[in-house]
Amino acid sequence: MTHQGGHPYVPGFADACGQVAQLRQVLTLVGEIAGQGPARADAALDEAARISGAYEAAPPVAQRRFDRIAAETERWAALGVETLLALRDSGRPYAAAAKRLADELRGALRRLEGAVSWSVERLG
Repeated sequence: MTHQGGHPYVPGFADACGQVAQLRQVLTLVGEIAGQGPARADAALDEAARISGAYEAAPPVAQRRFDRIAAETERWAALGVETLLALRDSGRPYAAAAKRLADELRGALRRLEGAVSWSVERLG
């Protein structure tokens, strides 16, 4: 029986960093559409660093959960942005929808961090 060091499921690490950054950019855009002030850049960098570090240290099952949540979030966020743009282009009100989408994106980023941070705190 051989012992394997570290966690074998690492292919998504680079993607995890990129996914968090991309979702944060979408949140910034949607926040601006909603009339909210821009997010602090240093807070976004801190968040990305925390999540990326937790992802790297998390066990494979937590990494897969993160990947699943991130993919699902990317899908509905893209649909949400498309809808906002269609509302804007048609002259219909969209600020409330943009605020709701921004709130949902903030929640999704918290869930992503929780998906990997929880397991690192409990198992690490």
